[in-house]
Amino acid sequence: MDYISLSFFDLALAALLMLINGGLSIGLGLGLERTLLVNSLRMTVQLMLIGFVLKFIFVQTNPLWTFGLALIMILLAGREILARQSYRLKGHQAYGLGTGTLLMVGFFCTLFAIGLLVQPDPWYSPRYVLPILGMVLGNTMTGIGLGMETLTTSIKSERGVIEGRLSLGEPRFVALKGHIRKAMKNGMMPIINAMAASGVISLPGMMTGQIISGVDPVDATKYQLMIMFLIAGGTALGTTMGVLGMGFLLTDERHRLRLDRLKTDET
Repeated sequence: MDYISLSFFDLALAALLMLINGGLSIGLGLGLERTLLVNSLRMTVQLMLIGFVLKFIFVQTNPLWTFGLALIMILLAGREILARQSYRLKGHQAYGLGTGTLLMVGFFCTLFAIGLLVQPDPWYSPRYVLPILGMVLGNTMTGIGLGMETLTTSIKSERGVIEGRLSLGEPRFVALKGHIRKAMKNGMMPIINAMAASGVISLPGMMTGQIISGVDPVDATKYQLMIMFLIAGGTALGTTMGVLGMGFLLTDERHRLRLDRLKTDET
């Protein structure tokens, strides 16, 4: 099978479908037309830029370029986690918790895949490292952000109950146990749903891309399974670390609830 290249005219035709979204937003009074336009333009610019950047880095095959871009990806993903929080921690911890979690989970999953499974030559080949890291980050970021958001919202809404349990002598993680469970389940639910639908309802992105580019469907399926396992493991680890870290920071060593460490967008 020959790979069929798309022209910029083809992309422009595909983009016309966004007019349907805009028309529905205007017709139903959703007020999303401006957001759709801005995000569509942002997505186009970002993807085109990363396409040219990756083309350059693939030619270089230099570990400094590879890990430099990987670090930028992690830092930007950490910023996205922060932007999705209704209640944010004050100070550097607001950005550091999500970013630090992504750094550890992202590099662990990527090195696990590169070192034990794919084993490219050289091992730091950007053609393998960056796409795998990107897919792990994109999904893990969602799980971490959703888990942290669920925990802070739950604690805020049930502050009185939690403080009552703490005042009766319960350790902080015992008092927060139910809220932590709920947050972790919410954080992991997107990847669980994606796993259930894969292969039956949807053909995941990596598998689809490889099939279109001419890779044997069975080989493409193997890569997709590897990626799904990596994403599921990374999401579980990341959500656990993020939620437990948030619970730790919202309490202190004297087992008191410290919601004074949170701020809202209004403050």
